[in-house]
Amino acid sequence: MKVAQLVSKRFKETPADCQIISQALMMRGGYMKPVGTGIYSLFPAAQRIMRKIEAIIREEMDAIDGQEVLFPVTMPAALWRESGRYDAIGSELLRFTDRSGNDMVLGMTHEEASVQLVRDWAESYAQYPFMIYQIQTKFRDEPRTRGGLIRVREFTMKDAYSFHTSQEDLEHTYQRCFRAYERIFARVGLPQVIAVASDSGMMGGSASHEFMLPTEAGEDTLVLCPDCGYRANMEAAPCITSSASKGDPSPLQSVHTPGIKTIEALCEFLNIQPIQTCKAVVYQVNETDEYIVVFLRGDLEVNETKLRNHLGCEIHPALDLDESSGLTAGFIGPLGLPRQLRMVFDQSLQGEYNLVCGGNQPDTHTTGFNPSRDLPAAQYADVAKACEGGLCPCCGHPSLTLTRGIEVGNIFQLGDKYTKSMDMRYTDPEGRQRFPLMGCYGIGIGRLAASICEASHDEYGPIWPISVAPWPVELCALRSDHPEVREAADGLYRDLTSRGIDVLYDDRQVSAGVMFSDADLLAAPLRVIISPKGLKNGSAELTSRDKQLKAYLPLQDAADRIQDLLRQAMDSLEAQAPARI
Repeated sequence: MKVAQLVSKRFKETPADCQIISQALMMRGGYMKPVGTGIYSLFPAAQRIMRKIEAIIREEMDAIDGQEVLFPVTMPAALWRESGRYDAIGSELLRFTDRSGNDMVLGMTHEEASVQLVRDWAESYAQYPFMIYQIQTKFRDEPRTRGGLIRVREFTMKDAYSFHTSQEDLEHTYQRCFRAYERIFARVGLPQVIAVASDSGMMGGSASHEFMLPTEAGEDTLVLCPDCGYRANMEAAPCITSSASKGDPSPLQSVHTPGIKTIEALCEFLNIQPIQTCKAVVYQVNETDEYIVVFLRGDLEVNETKLRNHLGCEIHPALDLDESSGLTAGFIGPLGLPRQLRMVFDQSLQGEYNLVCGGNQPDTHTTGFNPSRDLPAAQYADVAKACEGGLCPCCGHPSLTLTRGIEVGNIFQLGDKYTKSMDMRYTDPEGRQRFPLMGCYGIGIGRLAASICEASHDEYGPIWPISVAPWPVELCALRSDHPEVREAADGLYRDLTSRGIDVLYDDRQVSAGVMFSDADLLAAPLRVIISPKGLKNGSAELTSRDKQLKAYLPLQDAADRIQDLLRQAMDSLEAQAPARI
């Protein structure tokens, strides 16, 4: 491929509205072009990266007995009504009506389609276990797109679905897939990806893990314990606190607090710490607008995912309080509220005493609040976010740390959530009808490509690992109008391509600065420079994109040396992958 014919345009300046480094570099480098909000077209360089990632994924999925299939992007709504998700999922699922008046959806995930495909085939226990997977376009009407390919509406994803007759067998496949994912991420150049316990969310099921690339560009918050290795997504991490209460319990007392409506102002006014307060956060149920009041210790924040799971419904923060609600904004406390109000008490309040809480009257707070004494019937739930320095749920040390991460893959044990709701059955050895168990396993292709760029770049452009680089070698002919340069560069190009090496050849008559700037953005791991100066010595200059290598090769040996270096680089990368299970 010659740069002069390459369909794309590279830019010196970063286009507007780029939020993270990978988005800026992939836009500047001519990898993608926005079509609409969260929707991109990919230029050849990006498509080459995607295909190489897909090839690695296919190798690893095939190695654990996955069978590739293809599901439709468009599905009848009836399929999603069978599983119950048509009404349970919100506006992220794009619904429409076709010309015949049939309700349809665009697939954002394919559990329903996988069950529909195999339920009439897998009727006997002898046909289990098995796994099917696809690499397919999906659409999720994401309300908050960001970061280029990191969070989009239309995306390509590998999703796999396994079917089992026992929990033991499901867990075995789950572990095999877990290891396959570790191999995939190592082979694409991201050995630093870590697995964390996660919330199953709309997927359902009993166990799940997310594979995270730790980076400040990430949207997810990871909860880690350096002492014992505990790892979890914030959505799934328990919030465990130690008591801060001291001294003897005090009686309740009303305190005049004029205009004091925040925890910060309250602490300053009474000369106390947030850990000594009980704060209220008000939500509403999406469908009914019913008020939900959450009480938790004042130094903590509500984990809305935990709260949704606890309530079993979708909620949103209450921005305005109706006068008939019985709630006094800024002064809400757990004592004396109307009985019809639904309250949730976080477990951080359990065992605490001498707390300061709202007095449910304007300009009034209450001191001496003792939940076990004053609200003996209260039930507690874990609905708070884990915090920096919090207690680890595994080792118990106050050592939790928080960091950001990008989710690049996930795996779930679904159980019989979908097979039961969609009436998929098999006959066991005793002739009884049973529902098979399922697992599902996803990797976003575009997000993974962007994450690789986010993890491996410099100020000049991406630094693609050898396994996914769009071209492993770029050949730069400086002064291609010089006959000897042209002859030497053309000859090396032919020699390399005849060996099956994919070469990007820049023979444009442009300045060295322009040529090298484009080469940094297109980021071939090896760059070979043919120039009049080098030819005086009969050599070609060889550099690596990561700046770790610079050498001069005799022209007659250049192709052999380049081939050896590419093989060594690939072997070194592959060696980082753990053994298959």
